[in-house]
Amino acid sequence: MRVALLLVLLLCLTPAAGAYALAEVCPDTWLSGEADEFFALSGDGPLAGIAVTDHEGTAAFPSNAIGHGRVVVARNGSAYAFVHGMLPDFELQDASPAPGMLTIKDLRLGNDRDELVLLANGAETDRVAWPGDVVGRQGQVHFRENGVWDPRVLMIGQSRFEPVTVANVSGTAFVAPDCSSDVLEDLVASAASSLRLNAYELTDPVLVDALVAARSRGVTVTVLAQGSPVGGVSSGEWAMLSRLLAADVEVRFMATDEDAHARYRYDHAKYMVVDDRWTLVTTENWKPAAFPPAGRQGNRGWGVVIDDPRVAVYFAQVFETDLGGRDIHPVTTVKPGAVETPSDRAYAPRFTPAPFSDATVTTVLAPDTAGEVEALIRSATSSVRIEQAYITNESGTRLQRYLAAAVDAARRGVEVRVLLDGAWFNTEDEADNDEQVRLINAIAQAEGLPLEARIIDLDAHALTKVHTKGVVVDGRRVLVSSINWNEASPSFNREAGVIVDDPGTAVYFAAAFDADWETGAGGSAAVAGRGIDWLRIGIAALVLVVIGAALLWRKRRV
Repeated sequence: MRVALLLVLLLCLTPAAGAYALAEVCPDTWLSGEADEFFALSGDGPLAGIAVTDHEGTAAFPSNAIGHGRVVVARNGSAYAFVHGMLPDFELQDASPAPGMLTIKDLRLGNDRDELVLLANGAETDRVAWPGDVVGRQGQVHFRENGVWDPRVLMIGQSRFEPVTVANVSGTAFVAPDCSSDVLEDLVASAASSLRLNAYELTDPVLVDALVAARSRGVTVTVLAQGSPVGGVSSGEWAMLSRLLAADVEVRFMATDEDAHARYRYDHAKYMVVDDRWTLVTTENWKPAAFPPAGRQGNRGWGVVIDDPRVAVYFAQVFETDLGGRDIHPVTTVKPGAVETPSDRAYAPRFTPAPFSDATVTTVLAPDTAGEVEALIRSATSSVRIEQAYITNESGTRLQRYLAAAVDAARRGVEVRVLLDGAWFNTEDEADNDEQVRLINAIAQAEGLPLEARIIDLDAHALTKVHTKGVVVDGRRVLVSSINWNEASPSFNREAGVIVDDPGTAVYFAAAFDADWETGAGGSAAVAGRGIDWLRIGIAALVLVVIGAALLWRKRRV
């Protein structure tokens, strides 16, 4: 009773409180019992007179408390520190050195349904409710930016990097399988002090031999790999990890275990930072099919090497941030494995590496800045070329977010072309690339848009598959990234990419796209005819009904 009376007096008799707003709330954490649940306020100044309530429990700040920018209040300070690596500013329970709040009853946030109300001297000044303002999800930190709650998904422990744009950048563009191995081998051979490699899959013995050679000449080599890729770590990767460990290369996995939940669904980024000067960003995994010997068949992929310390430092910071999480585990033992070898089928290269200079480069990072991809497409005024491994729509009534931006661009009169992979695993099911191509073309026909989609003819180009995730806009700007066009990749995975603003580089990748586009079809060879017959149905309303039905699918993808 005394505590309750004291709290009432504090709320009613304190001088004017500082201006604060609710900034974050995390009610449903990964820990059993949610001892680490927290909320945060934004503002500056005295916190006397500021309280929060969910109408079941109430907590007020001590009369001498002062905030600066972001004020975190956790249920249990020790549990919060265990998860986040630092104490909160205040805690509800007396469990850590963090200052305690003054409480009436138990302020404990509901996982699926609750609200948090901010009070200043007893008057409501702000609130957030779930469901309503946000939708509950385990492990998600709900945050407000520019007055909007949850502008993107932010899971516990994830980074909040901003994009960086730098001018006067030099580098080299390359295309797989034509010239990717030459560029990669030359870069690794040039390493003199440090090499950081982020990998979703690492099975290329030529690359691993080059990493071992770099380590033998004194280069600090660090590999961060996905510890639980789809299908598990492959035999070929275990063989490569064994070589690296034997050469004293530091290898770590990002993965969920009993002590920590992974921050990202998958670490799917594919980049390398050398000597804090060069950054290689690619659409491809580190596999023989992506970096085959010259004249051998492989995947269609895109990549760039950026020669600029500003970009390198950015990605080095991303790498070190990711390397420092509780979900990172050193690889000390490996399983037996078999070496993966490149295709022995011949391939006639058409493209050589293309140097560029005086370019402007913008970093892209998922989930942090995945919206840069939509912004790029929205900026188009004349043309958009899109080459992807696949596109999977987000729900039964909603196109994948980047595809939706591309369709909107076509509605503005921009010529949009979409080229998807034609490999059997992307075309044989009832809802994959050939259905997506027919859907896109149906939208184009129904609305009379300058929009067309095709499936690549892999045999005509002697390619294993299309694995790129590339976009060329207005013949000037190019996106090279690891982001797949589905729901999970931009929102839940760690992904990396760059947007290169340079006409010469855009022409280079546009030429690669156009070459692949030449023999593409409006569906796979087995279904192209059906697609044409279906499109000839002349009633637009019926077409739109079929579009809606075709959207009623989705796939689990990386």
